[in-house]
Amino acid sequence: MRWRAKTGEPLQSLLIEAFSLVREASRRGLGMLHYPVQVMGGIALFEGHITEMQTGEGKTLTATMPVCLRALTGLGSHVITVNDYLAQRDAEQMTEVYGRLGLSVGCILTPMETDERRDAYARDITYGTAKEMGFDFLRDRLRTGASAGVEARTGPYGVASEGEATVQRGHNFALIDEADSILIDEARTPLIIGVTQPNDAATVNLLRWSHRSTRHLDSTVDYIFEPDRRTAYLTDAGCRRVLLMAKPSLMNTIDSERIYTHVERALTAHLAFQLDRDYVVVDDEVVIVDESTGRLMDGRKWQDGLHQAVEAKEHVPITAATGQAARITVQSFFRHYAHLAGMTGTAMLASRELKKMYQLNVTEIPTNLPCIREGLRSRFFVSMQMKWVAIAGEIEELHRAGRAVLVGTPSVDASEALGRLLEERGIKHQILNAKYHDLEAEIVSHAGETARVTIATNMAGRGTDIILDETVRANGGLHVIATEMHSSARIDRQLVGRAARQGDPGSFQFFLSIEDELLRCLKPAERESMRRRAQSTKSGELPTTWLPDFKKTQRFLEKMHRKQRRELLKAEKMRADTYEKMGLDPYLELTE
Repeated sequence: MRWRAKTGEPLQSLLIEAFSLVREASRRGLGMLHYPVQVMGGIALFEGHITEMQTGEGKTLTATMPVCLRALTGLGSHVITVNDYLAQRDAEQMTEVYGRLGLSVGCILTPMETDERRDAYARDITYGTAKEMGFDFLRDRLRTGASAGVEARTGPYGVASEGEATVQRGHNFALIDEADSILIDEARTPLIIGVTQPNDAATVNLLRWSHRSTRHLDSTVDYIFEPDRRTAYLTDAGCRRVLLMAKPSLMNTIDSERIYTHVERALTAHLAFQLDRDYVVVDDEVVIVDESTGRLMDGRKWQDGLHQAVEAKEHVPITAATGQAARITVQSFFRHYAHLAGMTGTAMLASRELKKMYQLNVTEIPTNLPCIREGLRSRFFVSMQMKWVAIAGEIEELHRAGRAVLVGTPSVDASEALGRLLEERGIKHQILNAKYHDLEAEIVSHAGETARVTIATNMAGRGTDIILDETVRANGGLHVIATEMHSSARIDRQLVGRAARQGDPGSFQFFLSIEDELLRCLKPAERESMRRRAQSTKSGELPTTWLPDFKKTQRFLEKMHRKQRRELLKAEKMRADTYEKMGLDPYLELTE
């Protein structure tokens, strides 16, 4: 069959035979037989669709069918996941299936050296993250220094002028797991390979001084902060105040425009970026926390000096700023693949954007067993503290009833604040947030045990099955508590989807307050108006009529983020067109 594929026989004509072999190899090697709905999903993936398959429906096993079929041509299949752990786990687990079909498997992990990466890409099937594969693409461009439009290669690898082979051998087929997270949530941040620009003493002094200067600025006179854009800028009055402030002598050589810029970055770091929400400090290093998954983004830095401004704010050593050597957006990277497909539990809500940006249709795959998830009415509170007290009380009742409870929180500090309340009530619980990243799969795998309470930031542990024990199943299954609405309805659905998987019983409920992070994007006057019309009970609870306010704000943020992604793609296209007209590689920065 491989010979037939390599000699040009259409893969569509091999589909039934190939899928049957994969199904039998899985039965013999793993004791797992694909369900009819998984075969249906595999066909949609082979045809280049994004498939919406609910949590627990076996997306990892579904992927084996199209991946094997596309790999028969010898051009390679890439399976892309959200982190190294899932890439390695899936590669190791599915090697038994691929090996029985004579296909080799590789896996790209962050610590790997160049030769190891080259060997992994040479395999028939390669697992890895979008970040690592995107950076390998950029490093290859730096190795070859290819001119715009020069894609043809004489062998399986390109060869740089120095004789060093590139690590990737082409872009035939990519199957993206958690496709909405990678293609949409990560699409606002381009992949950038930086070149270090060492800080001199004057720059370090400027960064430290800028942070201190923010304490002396008046929010009503000296600057304007736009929470929806997470941007602060000085007014004319603020510029005059900054100019008149006492400064260290080392700053005498720095021009006023540069000082204004650094003060604005310091204000942004202070007002828009919070410790244990947007970032954590680990061993005196600021590490970004992914807002949609709650995972640490090791190696990533905010650009344009913002990262250094946050370091000054947290009084940790200030790292060298980075310039750009090469960059690419997620949208541009995946357009290099001849065939692209993806799977996720929440694609339908983003179907229009996926179609417009990637020309990918979304296909909804039915569940293997009917979903019996129960949604309880959302509860609203006048303050954050009253909401936490109500959540703790609800958990206490569920704990006594023998239910398993999974609580989704928006940040590290929120998860730890709830943890302290549960400790006061004597309720045993397990916290899973960015500080315990390495343990997430193990912690989540036990979340379905009797009277187990797991507190997790957003979708930490995504991709790990929650198996219910019989007592929990008899008592009503896993109950998910969402402590805030996210900026995207898709991510709310991802959290809710952890309950009632594969026909299990389960339920979910939202607890919201008018002090939630979601509403912080509103103007101060709007938030004050909401507080004035909030008529609560003694326990601080508000009527359910508040739901439209939260939905409206969520839709506003979704629209704003879509606009940001469109603008990024538009800017990338203009940049690429300009570079190509000059005969230059569109992904490499201009050098002297």
